[in-house]
Amino acid sequence: MQVSERSDSRPTPLHDLRVIEISDRIAGSYCGKLLTDAGAQVCKIEPPQGDWLRHYSATGSPVRGGASSPFFAYLNAGKRSMTYSPDASGPARLPELLAGADVVVITAGRARAAALGVDPQRLLAASPRTIVVTISDFGWTGPYADRAASEFTLQAWAGSPGFRGDPAGPPISIGGDLGEYMGGVYAAFGALAVRRRVELGGPGEHLDLSMLEALTAMQSSEWLHSQLLRVPPIRRTLEVPSIEPAKDGYVGITMVTGQQWLDFCAMVECPQLEEIEQLRFQIGRWAYRDLIREQIGPWLAERTVEEIVELGQLFRLPIAALGNGATIRDMEYVTQRGAFGDNPAGFHQPRPPWLMSACAPAPTGSTPGLGEANDETPWRRRESGEDWAPQGLPLTGVRIVDLTAFWAGPAATHLLAAFGADVVKVESIQRPDGIRYSGGMRTDVDDWWEYGWVFHAMNTNKRSVTLDLGSEDGRRLFTEMAADADVVIENFSPRVMDQFGLTADVLLNVNPRLVVARMPAFGLDGPWRNRVGFAPTMEQIAGLAWVTGLPDAPPVAPRGACDPLAGVHAAFAVLAALNFAERTGSGQLVELPMLETVLNATAIQAIESEVFGTTLTRQGNRGHGDSIQNIYRCAGDDDWIAVTIGADGQWRSLVELMGRPAWCDEELSTVAARRQRADEVDRRLAEWFARQPLDPTVQRLAAAGIPAAPVVSPSLVTDNPQLRHRGFLEALHHPSTGVGLYPCPPFARLAGQNEWLLRPPPRLGEHNEEILRDRCGLTDEELTSLATSGVIGTRPKGL
Repeated sequence: MQVSERSDSRPTPLHDLRVIEISDRIAGSYCGKLLTDAGAQVCKIEPPQGDWLRHYSATGSPVRGGASSPFFAYLNAGKRSMTYSPDASGPARLPELLAGADVVVITAGRARAAALGVDPQRLLAASPRTIVVTISDFGWTGPYADRAASEFTLQAWAGSPGFRGDPAGPPISIGGDLGEYMGGVYAAFGALAVRRRVELGGPGEHLDLSMLEALTAMQSSEWLHSQLLRVPPIRRTLEVPSIEPAKDGYVGITMVTGQQWLDFCAMVECPQLEEIEQLRFQIGRWAYRDLIREQIGPWLAERTVEEIVELGQLFRLPIAALGNGATIRDMEYVTQRGAFGDNPAGFHQPRPPWLMSACAPAPTGSTPGLGEANDETPWRRRESGEDWAPQGLPLTGVRIVDLTAFWAGPAATHLLAAFGADVVKVESIQRPDGIRYSGGMRTDVDDWWEYGWVFHAMNTNKRSVTLDLGSEDGRRLFTEMAADADVVIENFSPRVMDQFGLTADVLLNVNPRLVVARMPAFGLDGPWRNRVGFAPTMEQIAGLAWVTGLPDAPPVAPRGACDPLAGVHAAFAVLAALNFAERTGSGQLVELPMLETVLNATAIQAIESEVFGTTLTRQGNRGHGDSIQNIYRCAGDDDWIAVTIGADGQWRSLVELMGRPAWCDEELSTVAARRQRADEVDRRLAEWFARQPLDPTVQRLAAAGIPAAPVVSPSLVTDNPQLRHRGFLEALHHPSTGVGLYPCPPFARLAGQNEWLLRPPPRLGEHNEEILRDRCGLTDEELTSLATSGVIGTRPKGL
């Protein structure tokens, strides 16, 4: 069964959900957009002058005639707008509006929320079933809670630029405000998770989301890499090969597994590279970067990007042409799959990154005029019942059968498991999850497949069963598990489940209430259905790599940050479909192409290229807004600081901190003037920071209200006092690897909750007997027979 095209006769997955959005950043607006697309009623509360995003253009193009910017129209289509100011009487009655909402989303720390009149605890006392989601830079608690920050400086705190870039140059941040989209989808997921508990009769919640934690979740838990593989903290490098020059442009190359490396060597006719054992792992190629590029360069230079991509498909390698704002909408995938649709404001935008067989997204609505709904009657407060279910984790009782592998899929089920779902991870001894060992291996232990750091990070709270789905017994047992599940989720290439005979039609015939979530790289049908792709491939195609890197150098892949981005989007869509299933009894297929998730996060590139005729490109670490920002070298051995100077008050504070140097003339007191003289200001700041020690300078800037952060290795974020205070990292003991620190969801712990993580990542097949006895009623004799025949097991086959 394929997902049908959008039909207005199909319902949206959400029903009668009322949302108040009070947002002054992309994360809040994107959260509201995701909920709007899924069918929620979203009322946006703006200040009298309007959300600043109404006037924002990443390309610096003027937004004329009092119209809202196309980017604002993308984020806010279909919402309503009311205006409110706590300092003046106005038509919006905020207490009444909040009282009638099911979900309140506010992008503010504790002090600003109070100034706006939003107190989560008071609101919950008056409306106990309300869900209040606060999105702030560091969360509402901890030593950094009141610090100024930007998405750019939060990347530095999270370790992102600390492992990206040539050591001969600066660390490189990810372009395109990617962390804002991560924060927004986490917030939308959290709202739906708690909403499930409310609909079952339980209480609401204050979800305190930290953007720092959301961004930290976008790096691959490198501290576990250092611990498990006993290697030093990772330093910055670039993938080799990655984005390389071809005859007529750049081609994106991604090699994740050892077999892919060997196949690539065969494709580029360099058998000599196959002989070097270290090159089978990405981590070993940096030391050989000059040799690799010397060997593959002539082959690439003789061929066009199109020729290389086509040949790569024959070898089943993740190789792609780079996309940018000017080319994305014309890609074969986009045109043949209908991945972009009309916005009533007069441009095209990506459709929501999920397709469902029984439900459709809400049609793209018009852009709300500022205050257009001021005269409308607020929602009436819902009646609260007295007999509540016991308070517990929001997804308690949800059963998930998890066939996902590598990073994006396990990131989805990691989040669902943390919120209380019972997740059973299905692998096989014939093909364990490849992320157990594809990044590097221990050679001094017998169970080397148990030391993969991304596997550890993304598989806590799960149980493991092994089933050979190529066997009749394996398929029968899997089908029995699916018959008693709420969700089956997988991220194979489309042909795999077809070959097993475990299509959505088959599974829904066994269990009509089942949510069957499939996460193919390029969709279940269409021209790229059989292409191989990982997160870096999507980052290359969707334009994210195009805006990441130094202006005069090749684009740089963000290094897999879109894996967890896709995973959290999948978790959100699964909850939306589960909401529909629990209300109606109807399950369905949910299709979640990873490419379309990334296209939603890079939408501004294609939109502004279409509307303004300007294509965003690389600005190094300078960014695309009006702020002055960069990563500057400090005194010391390879010490770097990330700084953002936006508002005029921050500039004045910096001038004072620098001792009022003569070059800081009065003309530079405005944002517009600083942007006009940005090169000069940047050069002068680089000279000043080069004489300053790193850590004391970060502290001085923070005390002055200026966003600043040290550029740290992602291996060392465990030392961050804010992350430690908030409990983002929890200790678990794994029977093979000992005690480690594991990442949690980016929310403060829920009311009455002591920890997010209850179980370490499972060993291969660790729970075979427990699960197959409980779910499938197997006897000891049957379990022994299955193990003897290789249907189940606890060691990879052949060992």
